[in-house]
Amino acid sequence: MLKTALINLPFPLSKLLAASISHIHYAASIFNSAPNPNLFMFNTMLRGYSISNSPAKALPLFNQLRNRPILIDRFSFITVIKACARLSNLVFGRGLHGLALRSGTLLFLDFRNTLLHFYCVSRRLGDAHNLFDEFPQRNDLVSWNTLMAGHLLASQPELTFHLFRKMRCCGVEASVATALSLLSAAADMQSFLGGKCLHGYYIRLGLSSNLNVLTALIDLYARMGRIFLAHRYARNGLLGEAVKLLQQMSLEGFKPNSSTLVGLLLGCPASGSMQVVRYVTSFMVEEKLELDTVLGTALVNAYAKCGFLDEATDIFERMKGKDMKAWTAMISGHGIHGQPTNAVKLFNRMDNEGFRPNEVTFLAVLSACSHGGLVIEGMEIFKSMVCKYGFSPQVEHYGSLIDLLGRAGMLHEAHKLIESLPIKGDATAWRTLLSACRVYGDVKLGDIYVAAGRISDLIRLQELKQTNAVTVETDGGNMLKEAGVSIVEIDNQG
Repeated sequence: MLKTALINLPFPLSKLLAASISHIHYAASIFNSAPNPNLFMFNTMLRGYSISNSPAKALPLFNQLRNRPILIDRFSFITVIKACARLSNLVFGRGLHGLALRSGTLLFLDFRNTLLHFYCVSRRLGDAHNLFDEFPQRNDLVSWNTLMAGHLLASQPELTFHLFRKMRCCGVEASVATALSLLSAAADMQSFLGGKCLHGYYIRLGLSSNLNVLTALIDLYARMGRIFLAHRYARNGLLGEAVKLLQQMSLEGFKPNSSTLVGLLLGCPASGSMQVVRYVTSFMVEEKLELDTVLGTALVNAYAKCGFLDEATDIFERMKGKDMKAWTAMISGHGIHGQPTNAVKLFNRMDNEGFRPNEVTFLAVLSACSHGGLVIEGMEIFKSMVCKYGFSPQVEHYGSLIDLLGRAGMLHEAHKLIESLPIKGDATAWRTLLSACRVYGDVKLGDIYVAAGRISDLIRLQELKQTNAVTVETDGGNMLKEAGVSIVEIDNQG
């Protein structure tokens, strides 16, 4: 262009400038060399600065434009107000609002929505509502979503739902952006019922298959401790659909984060689908995703519960920055695989490396000791839980200890422990002891059940000695069943 003198012509110079804004310093040198820049060149530079690491440079350039005999259009205002939003420059932004009002630019919906976003990110929700209410009949879905996101940013989730109800009364349908804002609001309010209602609404709209919405739903249920809902999705066959969405996401150039992959892994232990677990592992390697604590813990949990302890151990050892959830998942994995000695060794290693166990960690290692018959180790760990770490044992911890003593044939010690429990009348503890009595044939303890007013348990003990069946408690009562089996899918074969 220099050799042919095309750089002196406005049109080719404008095109060169537009193609160079990703390299803002080079674009600035082109702009400064222009003898008489036009409005397109100014707008191009304003847009480049607004999305660059130097948004402040857009403000003096806009003032320079105002001093030129050039009629400013709405695109000039839009780019500069975006720069003000990034800078949180309330004074300059309000000045632009006044200029736009006098020039008639405020009538354009795209500028008004940009100005609305500026007030929301500046936490000036009063000004945002005043702007929103000036032209209520001209507000579109973007306007509603922007104002709802502003209330969410200001930690006002109740007002987010209030705006959504008003939006629906105006006949405006929700979008993916609306769905994400409302799910975040429901999670902030800890409203499980609200989240389930939104879930049903999104299914009706066809939004529940969107990967971002699906991830937000899993995050909502996980934050409320409702992980069983993710398991239900797995049993309903949604894991395959989620994998297809992940593949489509990769093909379209979007890079998923660890939270997206964790959402997939949550349902794998319930469905026994090793194919999904291995796919996520290979996908993580191909995309060069970091094995962070969240993703690593989910992989350890999935591999261990699906029966692949070696793979779980390999993932655990490769993790950087392990937290208590990771240690607990690995300890629990050794326990469910019948390796209580390794579980205790890992617990001691965790203690030596300076990690402080929590109540869930103690429950995992006590359960491992119980199933492996490690009475001395289990009693020492229980003692350290109280004396060293200062935890108050819950019913579950006492239940594991009673089960530990019962499995080892120390029935009278288990009975003494039940009698000394701070929580009297706990049915779980008595049932645990009853099961141990059945195994060791100690019918004399039947007198204890009579004295405790648990005659039904005594009758059940006698019946079980005759039928040798297994009882299962359900919501509708008790039923007899044969011993169950588990199914794990390996190479598409269950």
